Amino acid sequence: MLKVLWNAIRISPALLGASMMVAQGSALANEIAIDDGSIEAIAASDDFGGSVHSMEQVTSVSQLSDVSPTDWAFQALQSLVERYGCIAGYPDGTYRGNRALTRYEFAAGLNACLDRVNELIAAATDPLATKEDLQTLQRLQEEFAAELAEIRGRVDALEARTTELEANQFSTTTKLKAEVIFALAGSNDVDFEDGDSDDDQVTFSERVRLNFDTSFHGKDRLRVRLQTGNVARYFGDRTRQARFGFEANTGNVFRLGRLTYRFPIGNGFRAHVGTVGMDVDEIHAVINPLKSGGQGSVSRWGRRDPLIFRAPEGAGAGIDYKGDRFGAALSYLAADADDPTEGNGLFNGAFSINATATYKVTDAWTAALAYSYRYYTPGGDLTASTGSSFGRRPFGTGTAVTAHNVGLQTNARITDGFELGGWVSASFANETDDDDDNATLFNWAVHFAFPDLFKEGNVGGIIVGQPPYVIDGDGIGDEDDPTWHIEALYRMQLNSNISVTPAVFVVTNPENDDDNDAAIVGVVRTTFTF
Repeated sequence: MLKVLWNAIRISPALLGASMMVAQGSALANEIAIDDGSIEAIAASDDFGGSVHSMEQVTSVSQLSDVSPTDWAFQALQSLVERYGCIAGYPDGTYRGNRALTRYEFAAGLNACLDRVNELIAAATDPLATKEDLQTLQRLQEEFAAELAEIRGRVDALEARTTELEANQFSTTTKLKAEVIFALAGSNDVDFEDGDSDDDQVTFSERVRLNFDTSFHGKDRLRVRLQTGNVARYFGDRTRQARFGFEANTGNVFRLGRLTYRFPIGNGFRAHVGTVGMDVDEIHAVINPLKSGGQGSVSRWGRRDPLIFRAPEGAGAGIDYKGDRFGAALSYLAADADDPTEGNGLFNGAFSINATATYKVTDAWTAALAYSYRYYTPGGDLTASTGSSFGRRPFGTGTAVTAHNVGLQTNARITDGFELGGWVSASFANETDDDDDNATLFNWAVHFAFPDLFKEGNVGGIIVGQPPYVIDGDGIGDEDDPTWHIEALYRMQLNSNISVTPAVFVVTNPENDDDNDAAIVGVVRTTFTF
């Protein structure tokens, strides 16, 4: 064996290639820095072909697809593989013998082969090593003594660092994922029909989310979210149509914002349950590349269809399925599940039953249908605080309301740098008292997304549409001047943790009244994720 190994070294150091990271020595070599980079970095590159940890021991040279009997080094390689079990291949069954070999890589492979020699000697009853073999072994050990010593030293240092990390890590099962938003914002002065004017100032505010994600077996997730912020609502209660998508005003006091658990229950199926912050979009797929409040649309309405994905919610359970083309979800959510008083609780308070079906028409085009049945207690908001005062409560505040909501959403990647999509939905609401009045609300949007605009990682976006408004009703009148929402944003990804998004959106005819001035809101949102 030593003759074969030594001859291979003299003939060509590239003979062993990267895959001389033998099964016994590959994990060792994976942790060792080399030259200007590291084995970890090389392993992550396409040229290296994957992680060193993923190499598998081969027992026959025929298992290596790129090695044939006509290769000049076939006999040497065959001896190392089949006789001594001293070579590992790549997961794709290749050997890649022409790849350049560093001295560190060779030293690690040599060390493993020497260990194999010692195993064979210890297990054998007949003499295995001749005098010439021992001389060759001595020459190899002397030649690579410095590298082997350095490897041992670095492994000892890595073991010490690993022990320290394990002793001081936060948790073996829990990871912290945080998002911090700084928002520099301002708006114009808006004169409303009654003559009042809001003199809004430039503001600087923040929202902080700390997500503690725990997994007990690798495929489940328990999420505990703590949230705080002081992002206030522009125009107060004069109109809800200009709210931010990242609005949070807790007076900078941390509060529990989400407590949910999801886990797989079969091939493609997941179950969801939660007591706080269990929202419709936590279970049902939102097809909008600009849906994120920290990275996408800056407005509340522009993130997702409020008639479908903003319902009586907060606690409940659901199930979703995701296949190659088809997906579906079903959920039951309640707004006051923790309230034991009359007219509240899990089943007697405001609730929603939600169902969606998603289909991937092509690899670049996805569409989805949705249905939601809602029950609102007196004073409930039919538009989830995105419509006018009249549209939010078309029957006033003294009666409970039921509603059947239907919607369609879609998104298509037209080119690598352009996506087009949107949503359309309607709500058919009815009073539950003796008057039995009804109202129909309508809502639509078109979004344009520009991934990698001007620079890889950046995103441009435009959102145009009409927030929910009443188009028909019994004896309650229609809203004749529906609001238009026009939004433009450009997210600049400074690095993997920081993005800056300048954006502006215009709300025409606030409160669906053309006697009111258009509201213009601008913001520079800086998002930190870690």
